[in-house]
This record gives sequence, structure tokens and C-alpha cells, in this order.
Amino acid sequence: MKHRSHRHCGPHRGGPHRDRLPGDRTEWLARLEEHQRDLEQRTADVADLIRRLRDEPTTPAEPTTATA
Repeated sequence: MKHRSHRHCGPHRGGPHRDRLPGDRTEWLARLEEHQRDLEQRTADVADLIRRLRDEPTTPAEPTTATA
């Protein structure tokens, strides 16, 4: 018996309506705008963390003791 693998995941996007998103356009717009705000907040959080790490004074690494 042969096993057929599926190369594509998700709904089929072919046909005459392939450029349309399923569902209500206003709902998609609201969801995408919310997602964009979330991404912008995450980006700001990452930028803040990078800034704090750069501004933090560097401390010498603690010596490691080898125990055998």
C-alpha cells in the first residue's frame, strides 16, 4: 500500500476566490490590527530590554571552580 504525503497544510487556496480571506472582512481587519498592536508592543519590549542590557555596567564573570 502506497502512502501519499500531503505537501500543503491548511485550507486549499486555489480557484477563483483564492485572493479572498475566509470570513468577514471587518473581523479580519480588527484581528489583524490587534495582532499588529501586539507585535509593536513586543518589539518595544525587546528594544527596551536591549537598551537596558547595553546600558548596564558590565561585571567581570564570576570565577568557576572546577571540582573533580
